[in-house]
Amino acid sequence: MDLGISGRRAAVAAASRGLGFATAAALAGEGVHVAICGRDGRTIAEAARTIGLDTVGLVADVSTANGSRGFVESARDALGGLDILVTNAGGPPPGTFSSTGVDRYLAALELNCLSVIAMCDAAVPAMREQQWGRVVAITSIAVRQPIPELILSNTARAGATGFLKTLAREIAGDGVTVNSLQPGIHDTERVRQLGTDTRGIPAGSMGRPEDFGAIAAFVCSQHAQFLTGTAIHIDGGAYAGLL
Repeated sequence: MDLGISGRRAAVAAASRGLGFATAAALAGEGVHVAICGRDGRTIAEAARTIGLDTVGLVADVSTANGSRGFVESARDALGGLDILVTNAGGPPPGTFSSTGVDRYLAALELNCLSVIAMCDAAVPAMREQQWGRVVAITSIAVRQPIPELILSNTARAGATGFLKTLAREIAGDGVTVNSLQPGIHDTERVRQLGTDTRGIPAGSMGRPEDFGAIAAFVCSQHAQFLTGTAIHIDGGAYAGLL
C-alpha cells in the first residue's frame, strides 16, 4: 500500500534504537525524508547510516524541554520544513510510591510530558499554517493500565496523553492529526533491562519493533487523515479493558 507520504519530512525523537529507530526506518522506507536524534553522536550517526536513504542524524537531548525544542528546530532546518513529528523519549527509573521521593517527579515530568509539549510547540504552528501535519507520540500501555514499580512513567505519560487529546481536538480542522501509540512489551533494550515476562500476552511473545514502526508509519499516512485524538495500544492483546 502506498501511504501517500513520499517526499514528506519527519522528525523522529530518540531514534538511535528501539521503537524510535523502527519508526524512523519505516517512514524512510515510505520515501519520507527523516531526521533522527540521540544523545551520543557516534550512536546516532550509525543509526542514520543503517537506515540510509539520506537520513539525518542529530545530537540532541530530549530529556529537557529546551533540548526537545532544539531538536525540532534543528530537524526543520536540516529538512527545509517539517510535516511529521514523532515524539519519543526513554523512560524514567523504576520505583514505587514508597521508594520515590517527590523531588524525583520533576525530571520525569520533563522527560515524558514537557518534552512532548515542547516538541509540539515547536512543530505544530507551521503544520497548521501549511494545513497538513502528523503528530504521533510514542508513550506506553501504562497510560491505560499502570505498570507496577513504574510510578514515574505512569504519572508523566498520563499527563502527556491528556495534552495530546486536547491538542488533537483544537487543531483537527487545520489538517493536522495528533495520535499516540501505547506499546506493550516489545523486544527493545529498555524492556530487556527491566526484565521480560510474556505470560500475560495473549499473542505469546514480545512485539517486534519493525511491526510497531509499520503501524506508526500508517498513522502518519494520507489514509489516516480522519484518525485523530486516538491512543492506540499495541500490545499483543495484553490490555484486558474494554475501553
